Amino acid sequence: MDPDTIYDQPSDVTAEEGAVCLHGPDGLHMLMTPEAAEETSDRMTDQAVKARGQRRLGRFTHRAK
Repeated sequence: MDPDTIYDQPSDVTAEEGAVCLHGPDGLHMLMTPEAAEETSDRMTDQAVKARGQRRLGRFTHRAK
């Protein structure tokens, strides 16, 4: 898996025997506790909102100082 590759498809997530299983691109397979998955989800949501804002603001030529 190339760490610089940006994927545009969401990963599949399932609950399996009390664990959360993430199946992503390039054969990614990860098991997490429910608690770790919840915290990761919160962090990803926060950063996704931030990245979307950065992408939108990047279209403007004027930058506030």
